[in-house]
Amino acid sequence: MYRDNYLTALKNEIIEMVSGKLTPAAKLYGYSETPLESAIKWKPQVLVIGNYSSGKSTLINEFLGATIQKTGQAPTDDSFTILTYDDSVPEEAGIRVTDERDGKFLMNDPEYPFESLKRHGQRFAAHFCLKKVNSPFLKHLALIDTPGMIDSITERDRGYNYQEAIGDLARTADLILVLFDPHKAGTGREAHESLRDTLPKETFEDRLLFVLNRIDECASLPDLLRVYGTLCWNLSQMTGRKDIPMIHLTYSQHASNKSQTHYDSEYLHLLENQREELKKAIQDAPRYQLDNIATFVEVNSERLSHLLGSLIIYKKRLRNFKTKFTLLGILLALISGAATSGILFFAGFPVLEIFASAGAAAAVGVFFIWITMAQKSLEARFEKEQLEKLDNLTNLKTQARRDTWNSVKGYVRDYIIRTKGKYALSPLEVHYRAVRSVVEKGSKEIRSALNEYANLKPDDFIQDDMVD
Repeated sequence: MYRDNYLTALKNEIIEMVSGKLTPAAKLYGYSETPLESAIKWKPQVLVIGNYSSGKSTLINEFLGATIQKTGQAPTDDSFTILTYDDSVPEEAGIRVTDERDGKFLMNDPEYPFESLKRHGQRFAAHFCLKKVNSPFLKHLALIDTPGMIDSITERDRGYNYQEAIGDLARTADLILVLFDPHKAGTGREAHESLRDTLPKETFEDRLLFVLNRIDECASLPDLLRVYGTLCWNLSQMTGRKDIPMIHLTYSQHASNKSQTHYDSEYLHLLENQREELKKAIQDAPRYQLDNIATFVEVNSERLSHLLGSLIIYKKRLRNFKTKFTLLGILLALISGAATSGILFFAGFPVLEIFASAGAAAAVGVFFIWITMAQKSLEARFEKEQLEKLDNLTNLKTQARRDTWNSVKGYVRDYIIRTKGKYALSPLEVHYRAVRSVVEKGSKEIRSALNEYANLKPDDFIQDDMVD
């Protein structure tokens, strides 16, 4: 189909641009340990997070059409689980797990975009896995189930930094479901930290869907409204926003039918459309992917441009500093040599060669001491002063510039400290020009191609399909 071919070709062009112009600079200057294109070449991903009691696994099972994930009122599964499609087994044979892979395999297989998660260590790898499932729901996307967030858990308890792991997965996710339940509507410490700090830093608001799950456990419609109001209040406190985003209402019909508790649930039929809208929003993740990829290119090219530009400024300032003080050292050496020769001359040394040689030796000695001791000390002071005033390396006139700078400032500091400024300016400028070409031209071409795709008429697709 023309439509599919168009999107595939566009995605391949974007990946080629990223791998050729952004990744080399990103890896060389400490922005990323893994190729940037690895985060965008896989299928669309939907990340599911929430409190341990929010019903993440139950809802996922409902979508998949089978009991794939463990469920329960207490924490039952403390793993990050990638759920992806396997068409090797027909769904008519029964939806089930057809294959499983552990974390070590996942983080070392270039087919999957999880190499960057190696930094979380072996304990994280032991709680990371993949399941292939022959569910049609997964044909065009992958779901990521996560450990439930708990109030008192710490990094020491888990053995890895949960917030950093969530942040890495959120960065590449095309959609993020944040689930809450009626009994604990967003009051957990980890939920608070995720919504206040982690997600705003690593992703964009339009990729978040807030979901109040298990609404069938509300005793009545007034009870549901009270829970809804409580969640709105808690979200406003956690996010600092007065305008609360839409909150989807849903529940697992299968789990509700099995429940032994009987509430006045006549109101549930009024909310069936909410369940269908949520399901549709998740299945629309592939439609968002190219737009998210375009944003990925824009954001990372801007950040890399800012990083490289500040390193260029630092290197030029350091070079000017070295030139200035080298010339000062030469001047001091000449003055010392001349002074030594003059003293010997006026002291009555009759042989010209003696006081000339002594003057030359004094000049060389002073210059050597200057280069090996004085100038190194001054360079160390220069580096310290520059690092203390790192913001002076860039233009921060706009909020956009300040936001971008805050995201790369640490990389700039680390690279300067690691190299002590001993990096070549010429290749840095070559990488900078390549990145700037993406910022100024490549990103705009991607958006233009997406607009062209959006403006194509259905007849264009039909006609091309008929030609095929």
